[in-house]
Amino acid sequence: MQLHELKRKTENKAQKRVGRGGGRGKTSGRGTKGQKARAGHSIMPAIREILKKLPKRRGYSQKSIVPKPSVVNIASIEKFFAAGEAVNPKTLLERGMVRGRRGNLPLVKILGDGEVTKKFVVTGCTISGAAKEKIEKAGGSVAVLA
Repeated sequence: MQLHELKRKTENKAQKRVGRGGGRGKTSGRGTKGQKARAGHSIMPAIREILKKLPKRRGYSQKSIVPKPSVVNIASIEKFFAAGEAVNPKTLLERGMVRGRRGNLPLVKILGDGEVTKKFVVTGCTISGAAKEKIEKAGGSVAVLA
């Protein structure tokens, strides 16, 4: 019996180094050289190169997800409504002054461009300060949208 022929009685598991590249040897499954062979590598996806080259439209990244209200001036309300009538998104939609959005009532903002001589009852709309002042001066009323 030679010294190199001796065998252990029990297998010594402490000798094997665990977690050093998968135990496949040499490159340990990492290929050869370069960024991909290093620990903590991170490579930009190929699709990003394509996206970077696409032309961007004006306002592409600043597009708001908040729905914008339809704007109506008090001059057009004066023209389409009689004195004492209720002005709300439903009546404005019926008269064709605003468009509905996917079957829902639109958000409406009333602005103060024009003059008012009739009394109106405005409900369910946001309203500018100038428009509110002119409607109340003519004897109408405004219910503030919360």
